[in-house]
Amino acid sequence: MQNNYVIFKIPSLSTNESFARAAVAAFCASLNPTIDEIIEIKTAVSEAVTNAIIHGYENTVGEIQIECRIKGQLIEIIVEDYGLGIVNVEMAREPLYTTKPELERSGMGFAVMETYMDEVVVLSEKDVGTKVIMRKTISERKK
Repeated sequence: MQNNYVIFKIPSLSTNESFARAAVAAFCASLNPTIDEIIEIKTAVSEAVTNAIIHGYENTVGEIQIECRIKGQLIEIIVEDYGLGIVNVEMAREPLYTTKPELERSGMGFAVMETYMDEVVVLSEKDVGTKVIMRKTISERKK
């Protein structure tokens, strides 16, 4: 498999979450993933983009950059915002922790990403932004 990549930016509007999810899934198609693998990737991307929209920019519109890289059977997906950042990444990664209980947020975003991806790295700096790096190896099947 040849290495490949795509980078795109979207405004942090909730209507763009479904586009980001579909675009990443379409890009991954060249790896011939199973239906379950596509569902897992789409769900993880959905959580990362939703976090950027809800927590990164709160009530303003900013920019979210999504970068996907294929390296052999490995897909790496980076979702980055340039918003508020996360003060305490370890606390934010705890299941059920949310800073927006009034919005009925479950606090399970990072837990979901970690369940569906092989690796999740969260880099964040207050008032600079957050970068979520997710990696998953796609099972090799005959095409």
